[in-house]
Amino acid sequence: MKITSAEFIVSNSDADKCPKEPLPEYAFIGRSNVGKSSLINMLTDRKSLAKTSGKPGKTQLINHFKINQNWFLVDLPGYGYAKVSKKTKETFQKFITDYFEKRAQLVCAFVLIDIRLEAQKIDLEFINYLGEIEVPFCIIFTKADKISRGKIDGHVAAYRKALLANNWEEMPQYFVTSSLEATGRDQLLEFIDGINDEVFKNNTL
Repeated sequence: MKITSAEFIVSNSDADKCPKEPLPEYAFIGRSNVGKSSLINMLTDRKSLAKTSGKPGKTQLINHFKINQNWFLVDLPGYGYAKVSKKTKETFQKFITDYFEKRAQLVCAFVLIDIRLEAQKIDLEFINYLGEIEVPFCIIFTKADKISRGKIDGHVAAYRKALLANNWEEMPQYFVTSSLEATGRDQLLEFIDGINDEVFKNNTL
């Protein structure tokens, strides 16, 4: 897939106010500071489509971007950031869960995980949540340029072991990426393109 257009459409905190168009949506979510904005900019080949910041918790709303006029990329707030108030966390949690549980146009979620870290409890909990509500998802490991190939393989294996221990039958589909080196970009866009073809061919939205 070649991205020819990427346009910001709307930000809000209410799943019911998201765009009504029957276009497939792909939601990107992960712990705060996982490199989500950098990944989105790398995927779309835009320098500042999503706002990047060294300060965790920058994204605080549901952000819709229309790509190639035929699908939406959805940038969701990070979870697990300790420096926001309890009330704010509860607000994030409510509209995030509303989005995942109500949004008919959502065809796949991408859970972003920092490849440098060992399996984190909060990531595993969120993956289990998506499994429980039966939302299709993939894992995107970010920041692959920061560690060696051997460590990447070891950390992916650790996640596989942790998920199998959590009653998953197999490791979910995953992608290893680096926003700095554009690693994984073609594979991710090809994956999205394949789902879009199925959605439009079968008219499932």
